[in-house]
Amino acid sequence: MSAVAQSLETLEAEFAPDRKPKPATVVTAATDARQFVIFHIQGERFAVSLSEVQEIIRVPGIVQVPFSPPSLEGLANLRGNVLPVINLRKAFGFPLILHDDATRVVVLDHGRPIGLIVDRMANVVTVDAERIESADSIRATIDSDFLTGMIKDADGRSMVMILDTEQIVRREFKDIFNREAGAVGDRTIAAQGERARQLEVPADEDQLVSFEVAGQEYAFPIERVQEIVQLPETVTGIPNVAGHVLGVITLRNRLLPLVSLRGLFSLPAIALTEANKVVVVSLGPGATQSVGVVMDSVKEVLRVSRSLVEPMPDLLNGGGTLSDITAICRLQDGRRLVSVLSAEKMFNRVDLEKLAQADEDGMAELQSGASAPATSDSGDEEQFVVFRLMGEEYGVPIDAVQEIVRVPAELTRIPNTPDFIEGVINLRGVVLPVIDQRRRFRLDAAERTDRQRIMVLTVRGVQTGFIVDFVSEVRRIPAAAIGPAPNLSDEQARIVRRVANLETEKRMILLLDVLQLLNVGEIEAASRSSLAH
Repeated sequence: MSAVAQSLETLEAEFAPDRKPKPATVVTAATDARQFVIFHIQGERFAVSLSEVQEIIRVPGIVQVPFSPPSLEGLANLRGNVLPVINLRKAFGFPLILHDDATRVVVLDHGRPIGLIVDRMANVVTVDAERIESADSIRATIDSDFLTGMIKDADGRSMVMILDTEQIVRREFKDIFNREAGAVGDRTIAAQGERARQLEVPADEDQLVSFEVAGQEYAFPIERVQEIVQLPETVTGIPNVAGHVLGVITLRNRLLPLVSLRGLFSLPAIALTEANKVVVVSLGPGATQSVGVVMDSVKEVLRVSRSLVEPMPDLLNGGGTLSDITAICRLQDGRRLVSVLSAEKMFNRVDLEKLAQADEDGMAELQSGASAPATSDSGDEEQFVVFRLMGEEYGVPIDAVQEIVRVPAELTRIPNTPDFIEGVINLRGVVLPVIDQRRRFRLDAAERTDRQRIMVLTVRGVQTGFIVDFVSEVRRIPAAAIGPAPNLSDEQARIVRRVANLETEKRMILLLDVLQLLNVGEIEAASRSSLAH
């Protein structure tokens, strides 16, 4: 008995414990017989050849992909591989139902794995050739192009439809496996080069990453910020260090000292929640040591004129908390003040050395813990700004993001523009077209919230803002975790070129090609909207 047949026999017993499969239904195939996996959808029985079936799994966590065909449920992680999952109810035009304990994904081997969601499993059968009838002679309740034949039951009164899975994939997902990884890599390298040329920061501007602590706004220069990550559930405490040092955490197989900015500035302590973020900063140009700073929340990535940044007055720069602040950024005609922090000045090197020299056995245990995500041996990484839309995670290269700003209360709407262009705003004297990224990706609309942000990108020379649900983090992703996205449609393949499959974190991040976020016509429309204001 094959492993698939064996697992299906177990499933049969699980679904109907009082009813064991008949021994005659699962046997070794004879030379004139074929073996099939049988499952149910909408009260009908369907079959696929056992030779196509790689395995059968419960419904995994699934990531929805914009611009994909309607029958695609999404992408899942199958032991490090990206698994496209088709909902056969959608493909067949049947009413949709909620997945339950009986729902399964039949994973087929089509050169690369592809999953089919079915209502429940039945069994594995061996069928003599005379019991298989051509599909042409019977009209089914679904498109007969999906069928290769029918299996007649022994009583002759009921039938099982044999699916042509290759035809389903071919019709639903044209060219799904035709993209070559090498071609993707070449285009990606070219795109990164073009982005680098387009996104040079003017010499009279600074970029800052701003955060909030105890109602006050602080910022680090963007060149000091390596990434922004979620606060982990576990922090390993270290004895005999300053009170503001929370301990150490493991970040992709390296130890990171963790410091509370509230503790460092003697501000009232609060309970840490998922809203807190860890800002990973380097201690200076070329420094190898990094520190994680716990902030209350992330605010924005700011691009500001240096004329708005003033050095800290000498009178206030004599010591204490204020000595950690190197400059004050005046925004909104002075109504908004942002304190620019110095990573070099604010951390006590002695405390950090104590963390680095802590008990080696404890550190080794921490580094080898199960919670530490795996990394590439090569050390090659890419850095992305990660944001969310409808609960799904997307990433854009950090060098493509010029700044991140709040969504203003009102935008100026421009008539005769595509519906996804929300309007325009005045961003420091520049008229910026703003696109609702949900509508651009044909997702459900959402009410405006305080968490939404405008990510300012340059798409083929046009500076454009994209409204996203919220920006979650800035992080480095090992190159080994990044692979080409399945080709599900022409538009999806153009925009979502790659996928970051973070298996140990049970996360999948869709990586966008910024240069392809708008086509030529849409870029012209965005440009006209800014000129019309």
